[in-house]
Amino acid sequence: MPHPAALLEAALRRDAASPLITFYDDVSGERTELSGTTLANWVAKTANLLQDEFDVGPGSTVAVALPVHWQTAAVLLGVWSCGAAVLDTAAEDDGRLAAVDVVLAAQDRLPALEEQDLPDLMGLSLHPLGMGMAGYAGPARDFALEVRVHGDTFTPWQPVDPAGPGLRAGALELPLGGLASAATELAGRLGIEAGDRVLVDERAATEAGPVAWLLAPLAAGASIVLSRATQPEALLRRASAERVTATLGLTLDGVRELGRPT
Repeated sequence: MPHPAALLEAALRRDAASPLITFYDDVSGERTELSGTTLANWVAKTANLLQDEFDVGPGSTVAVALPVHWQTAAVLLGVWSCGAAVLDTAAEDDGRLAAVDVVLAAQDRLPALEEQDLPDLMGLSLHPLGMGMAGYAGPARDFALEVRVHGDTFTPWQPVDPAGPGLRAGALELPLGGLASAATELAGRLGIEAGDRVLVDERAATEAGPVAWLLAPLAAGASIVLSRATQPEALLRRASAERVTATLGLTLDGVRELGRPT
């Protein structure tokens, strides 16, 4: 039974050089494009950071308080590469955070989290070029500054157990192997095809969760275009510019909407 990191490995075997995730932020004007190789490099560095600095492995839980973002994809896959569970929380005061091993949070989430009795806390600037947190003087460690010194390949200290916990999000709990199976099943149900270029905006991705916006396209052999703070009238232009073949949670004239009968 495969686990989520195996979905990325399969994507690399199919085509390591082509764009795998393209991210737009229409607030900052950012456009970041990652090939399979580049995403895998970020995932390996993240997994090495978590394992080497925080002893993250099977049985560990990592809280992820991050928006839909290309760096979030790297963090999620990095946690799963270690064989650990992700606690995906949208609630800044979630009491379950006290029971996790490390919290990775966007910089703007840090002030509220610092008021809690938390384990290790790491902040992400989410800067387009992967730079560190500017103007921050709190206790959180800086993900961008620390991740870059870690290795480009990753080997877990312990074998990943597909039966171990993989994702906790509200009432949803899935084992690592269940995540991969759920992603494969969902990809088939939605009609994601190999080679698809799937456009999903931040709202739809947040509502659908990482199994839908990240793992299902990977399982199907598709690539992902994430779009943040994009006005509805601009989405069709973006779909055309990025040669999008399908949308998730969006209705655009002339573009196939996943999960909708044709």
